[in-house]
Amino acid sequence: MVHEVTVLALDRDPAAISLALQLAKEHSGRVKPLLGRFSELEALLSNMNIQPGSIDAVLLDAGCSSMQMDQAQRGFALSKDGPLDMRMDGERYPDMPCAADVVNTLDQQALASILTAYGEERHARKIASAIVEARRVNPITQTQQLASVVAGSFPAAVVHARKDRLQRPAHVATKTFQALRIFVNDELNELHAGLRAARSALTPGGRLCVITFHSLEDRLVKRFLQGEDLSNLDQYHFSPRKQGAGRKDLAEGKRDLGSVDWLPLRRKVITPERDDVKDNPRGRSAKLRAVLRR
Repeated sequence: MVHEVTVLALDRDPAAISLALQLAKEHSGRVKPLLGRFSELEALLSNMNIQPGSIDAVLLDAGCSSMQMDQAQRGFALSKDGPLDMRMDGERYPDMPCAADVVNTLDQQALASILTAYGEERHARKIASAIVEARRVNPITQTQQLASVVAGSFPAAVVHARKDRLQRPAHVATKTFQALRIFVNDELNELHAGLRAARSALTPGGRLCVITFHSLEDRLVKRFLQGEDLSNLDQYHFSPRKQGAGRKDLAEGKRDLGSVDWLPLRRKVITPERDDVKDNPRGRSAKLRAVLRR
C-alpha cells in the first residue's frame, strides 16, 4: 500500500466490513472501514469531517460479491440450497423484506414487472404465473425451490438450451434471481446514489472508476457520465438505445467528450481479456468505466 494513501472502505455487508477491519489492523490508519450503503456515503463522509471536493479517487464496485454468492445461507446463488434471502445488509435491518417475502406476497403482475425490469426476462409473465401457482401449495422459502419452480415453467428442451454470453449452459432461473436481488437491495437507486456521492466528493482532476457486471448497471453508469438526468429512476427504463440513437450520440460528441462533470479516460469501456476470464470466470461480464472529474 502506498504510504500517502488513506483508503475509505465502504460496504453495506457487515461480513465484508469484518474483513476490512482486519485490513485496518494490518495497515494502521490507512484503511478506514465504513459500514453503510452508497446512499449513506455523503453522511458518513460528513461525520468524518471530510469536505466535498476533497477525495482524490473513487472506485465503485457494483452488484454482489463472490463471498455472498458462495455462502448458501445468504440466498443469492441458485446452485446452492439455502434460505431465499438475498439481503446484502444481512441482519442490519430485520424489517427489510427478503426475496422470499417478495415471491410470496406480491401479485402476479408485480412479479412479472420486476422480472422484466431488473432481469430483462422475456418470459416474465410465464415465470410469475408459475410462482403464484406454486406458492398456493407451499410458500417458496428456499433458493433451489424457486429455481425448480422457474425451471418447471419451461419445456425440458428450453431448460437446457439457454446459454450465457460465453455460450455456456445457463440455468433458466438466472435472470429471475438477478431481478429479485436487484429489487430487494434497491441496487440501481443505490448505484445512482453512489455516483452522485462520488461527483460531490471528488476534487477536480480526481478519478472515478466504476465496475459493473450486467447491462442495467452499465447503462445507468454510462448515461450518468454523459450527463443525463436520472433523478427519477422509478420512471427511467435502462433499455438499450433504439437503432440509430448511438450514431446521434456520437455526432453530439457524448461518447468522446463526456459531460460537463466528467472527462473520459478511455474512449471505450474496458472489458476483461481472455486470460482474465480464464482466471476469474465470474468476471466475464465485468465492465470498467473510468473518468476524470472536471
